[in-house]
Amino acid sequence: MPFIIDGHNLIPKIPGINLEDLDDEQKLIDLLQEYARINQDNLEVYFDRAPVGQAKSTQKGRVKVIFVTEKTIADERIIKRIRMLGNAASGWVVVTSDRRIQADAKESRARSMSSEEFAQKLARTLEKGQNKRSPDKAMSDVEMESWIKLFNQK
Repeated sequence: MPFIIDGHNLIPKIPGINLEDLDDEQKLIDLLQEYARINQDNLEVYFDRAPVGQAKSTQKGRVKVIFVTEKTIADERIIKRIRMLGNAASGWVVVTSDRRIQADAKESRARSMSSEEFAQKLARTLEKGQNKRSPDKAMSDVEMESWIKLFNQK
């Protein structure tokens, strides 16, 4: 399921990331990329306060990152995006705790999820993804003997 995410609204809800960090956006993007990889979801994340002339949109795997200039705010771009989806909005989830955006999402029939809820979902998903990875396991005695024999051959 695709998500539209209010990035600066989500950051304070995630342990280890602070809006005061110089790389707070990148930290969130990294977590979202891992989440998207695990769940095979497509995400769009919007950030405010891009430096003048630096507003841009980039694709990083399944995560589309949109930096909005100071002339507008991410909230307005998110609302515009929801409205542009039209009937397809019902297949999207909007992640924000901003009541205005939530109301617009509801009006457009998109699902909404609070930033707190998504932060918990993100943490559970990342933890589940870590548990699925097989840890490096030690070789058995038989495997070790086999390697020793192989390397001792001339």
